Amino acid sequence: MRSMKHLAVKTRITVYSGKNLESGTFGKGIATLMRGIVETGSLHASAKKIRMAYSKAWRIVKETESAFGYDLINRDGARGSTLTKEGQKLLETYEKLELEAEEFISKRFVELVR
Repeated sequence: MRSMKHLAVKTRITVYSGKNLESGTFGKGIATLMRGIVETGSLHASAKKIRMAYSKAWRIVKETESAFGYDLINRDGARGSTLTKEGQKLLETYEKLELEAEEFISKRFVELVR
């Protein structure tokens, strides 16, 4: 059998409201947008940084907010955007889960393919 040492795994976490997994989910894309808002203070700048159309970024945020039942972002017009308390907590939780899952799955993968 050929060695599998060159293989790796990637974990993807998706948070959803329990109602519908098809729309309004929180995953890698919106987490990246929200990290960008923390860094730049702007949804527009965050979207631009990852080469996403602002209209798409806006739609993703609105769909997730609608599905979750609360705002993730405080919008202040020309002054930019910040994360709400709920948005910050969700992003922090997502990042912790992502890291923990990645560590566990990577370790377990190595154990299984030995």
